[in-house]
Amino acid sequence: MLARHASRTTHSLRTSQRQLLSAPCSHRTITSLDAVADGFLDLATALPIPPSWPPYSTTIILCTVFSRLVLTVPFSIWAKRRQWRAEEVVMPIVRSMAPKVSRSVSEQMTRERVHGTKEQIQAAHNKRVKEILTKQRKLLFAEHRCQPAVTMLIPPATQLPAFVGLSILFSHLSQAPTPFDSESFFTLSTLTHVDPTGALPIALGLVTLANVESSRWFMTDAHLKREEQVQQWKEQRLARGETVLEPQKIVKSSLRLVSVGRIVIASMVPGCVVLYWVTSAAFGLVQTWLLDYWEFRRKRKLEAHPLQMPLGEISGHGHRSSKDLQLYGPRKRASKAAT
Repeated sequence: MLARHASRTTHSLRTSQRQLLSAPCSHRTITSLDAVADGFLDLATALPIPPSWPPYSTTIILCTVFSRLVLTVPFSIWAKRRQWRAEEVVMPIVRSMAPKVSRSVSEQMTRERVHGTKEQIQAAHNKRVKEILTKQRKLLFAEHRCQPAVTMLIPPATQLPAFVGLSILFSHLSQAPTPFDSESFFTLSTLTHVDPTGALPIALGLVTLANVESSRWFMTDAHLKREEQVQQWKEQRLARGETVLEPQKIVKSSLRLVSVGRIVIASMVPGCVVLYWVTSAAFGLVQTWLLDYWEFRRKRKLEAHPLQMPLGEISGHGHRSSKDLQLYGPRKRASKAAT
């Protein structure tokens, strides 16, 4: 590890520094945040860190990795499995229902003697079919415990409190008097000052941008082909003068702006906070690559053997309901018998 830092002080000096940090004065009261800060300093002293390594910077990195492993990775895997249940259990059921629902709606409209032009009747038919399928899809999402809103919100909701809490903690530790001002790391002259070179803030922005742009690195040929077809469909609609909203492009553009904004903000905060942010972003990038590669292998396996992976195994259940069997028909029954 590249580091420029003062030699480690003796145990008594380290203890006196911690006492100085937590000593009461007329302008400061002991709070729970002070207790956590003291605990962090004790942890940096207790860990068997090699003498040549900067103790506080190393502890910041280790705490970041540990918090992400405990609070981020499990929920990300949980969300990924919920997403797979939605894609491989719920959506096939909905697609299998579509022809039957379409015929049922057509028969109902015939009985009701719905009148109008061909375009009007088709639009009314499509609207009714969409409403029925949307309702059934929501019911199936709830039945299989894979509602998209919950799947998307839980991972960031579990990560955000830890991210904000640790950022506040390290910002608090950078306030004088603090032992952080006696340690340097990489381009940081001390952990209490901003990065004078801007290297770590720029690294933070680049890592964040890489996390945004790497979504296309692990895409199957079938997925790329579907994207080309969707792009052609969008171009045809634009040629007819229709408005086409592209939420994915809007989100990506917003995240690119966030990458630039993180550089600006990181250039104004203490070095210990920037170090935490860079470590967290780097961990998040590696996590994204691993999950995307996992997803890539799964899709390749499904494309190669679409009928050899039972839905019950993917959904995490050892059985399927009779309603699912009725919707899937004889071929799905045969698949279950084979398993």
